[in-house]
Amino acid sequence: MHRETPSCPERVDWDQRGIRMGSVGAEGRKEATPALTPEGNVVMSFSFESYQLEEEDSQTKDVPDKGVLTFTEPAFEVPEPQDHYHGIYFAMLLAGVGFLLPYNSFITDVDYLHHKFKGTSIVFDMSLTYILVALVAVILNNALVEMLSLHTRITVGYLFALGPLLFVSICDVWLEQFTKKQAYAINLVAVGVVAFGCTVQQSSFYGYTGMLPKRYTQGVMTGESTAGVIISLSRIFTKLLISDEKKNTIIFFFISISIELMCFILHLLVRRTRFVHYFTSRAKRGLAEVKGHTDPGTGYRVHHDVITEEDNGLIGVSPTEAGTEAEFAGSGTYVRFDVPKPKIKRSWPSIRDMILHRYIVSRVIWTYMLSIAVTYFITLCLFPGLESEIRNHTLGEWLPILIMAIFNMSDFVGKILAALPYDWNGSRLLLFSCIRVVFIPLFVMCVYPTSKPAFTHPAWPCVFSLLMGISNGYFGSVPMIQAAGKVIPEQRELAGNTMTVSYMTGLMLGSAVAYFAYNLTSHSSCFNSDSANNSFTSGY
Repeated sequence: MHRETPSCPERVDWDQRGIRMGSVGAEGRKEATPALTPEGNVVMSFSFESYQLEEEDSQTKDVPDKGVLTFTEPAFEVPEPQDHYHGIYFAMLLAGVGFLLPYNSFITDVDYLHHKFKGTSIVFDMSLTYILVALVAVILNNALVEMLSLHTRITVGYLFALGPLLFVSICDVWLEQFTKKQAYAINLVAVGVVAFGCTVQQSSFYGYTGMLPKRYTQGVMTGESTAGVIISLSRIFTKLLISDEKKNTIIFFFISISIELMCFILHLLVRRTRFVHYFTSRAKRGLAEVKGHTDPGTGYRVHHDVITEEDNGLIGVSPTEAGTEAEFAGSGTYVRFDVPKPKIKRSWPSIRDMILHRYIVSRVIWTYMLSIAVTYFITLCLFPGLESEIRNHTLGEWLPILIMAIFNMSDFVGKILAALPYDWNGSRLLLFSCIRVVFIPLFVMCVYPTSKPAFTHPAWPCVFSLLMGISNGYFGSVPMIQAAGKVIPEQRELAGNTMTVSYMTGLMLGSAVAYFAYNLTSHSSCFNSDSANNSFTSGY
């Protein structure tokens, strides 16, 4: 740009505006005002309003830090996309279906398992296998959250879930290629593989939805209960409509496989939507919904060198920088266009940094972590192990199927209720989660003593299962939903993964307690006589 002489009135106008910018910074930014000089040249005049001054890094310029002030033009913020027709919410609900449906498929056909592996603790063994493998998987996923992409972890989870479902339904249930001992071992291995895949998928999804608005975390957790409802209804109708146990079990498994494939395809479509990309990108960049945040690399910067100002005039030399600059002689002011984006080197964090990040997040959400762990610990002490052992002379094998269906449906209702806009205090959540321990003695009295339980009527376990399911759905969802909102956006994926570690820890401890309690009491015939005096290896 042409340098103007100090006598030029347009140059004086620019200098006066520059002084006001450097000293006050309160003028409004207006449209560029062109002014012609006597020589026919054009000078552009700018003014600014309410834009924050920034300190320029002056170490490379050998001037004090407070000497250079920078005005940064904010980039226009992209409008927040909307979830039209609630399609994204529905997709997240189906995601929740996808990562609990495979395990539910293995344990809900309890009648088939009891018939094929009669006299064994197959349901307890499956539950404990699932939880132990799942705990290892969720810890591994939490460690790799910064190393592997979200999409990679979720895709691997779906593949690990679909493989065992296909293998067991075709090779074991349909073709019956294995002996009883081999089938027992294969079913446990299949449950272990499903546990690994689905838990990596589940933990990743909670980190995923932690970057989205709160209602989408609630949608995923509602999907978990929806999986139980779908599987329970599927098992009831296949058993009612088809009398042949082998055929209805094959159809039952293929329904599960079809739903799992649909969930996977829907995930591949949804992750590419503008809505998901907007929120995940914002969280990863660490933007905290601050209006007017500057995107380096767009717009331009106007610099004003206040060191060269003197009372009698302005004597300045523009600093030398890379990029296209328009310099105004003697004013100490220049306009720089095409500001380069800062180069960011991406590398894996150190072990110390990873531990520190998790410690910082855990200090904020520890009450929510304990609350969800206690909730699922109490539930897994009773479901599915102890509930599968409740018998009735009239209903027979139908009673455990009905009890599980009631639990899954009431759990679904509880997760829907978790969407109600009530901000729970972490300590209060923990207190209510602990009160649920009353369900343990109530269910024990439904099976003890074996000859004549305290609660003999089948309505009692149904009512207890209903109440336990509603409370499990509600107090198992609220901590997960609210925990992500307690940390800054860039920590929400990690918070979701950390909450999943607590969730799986509660599941593992509850399942372990149920398993060992079963083994201790089976020798004294505390439970059903068909499954007494059997241990983990009894299937072999």
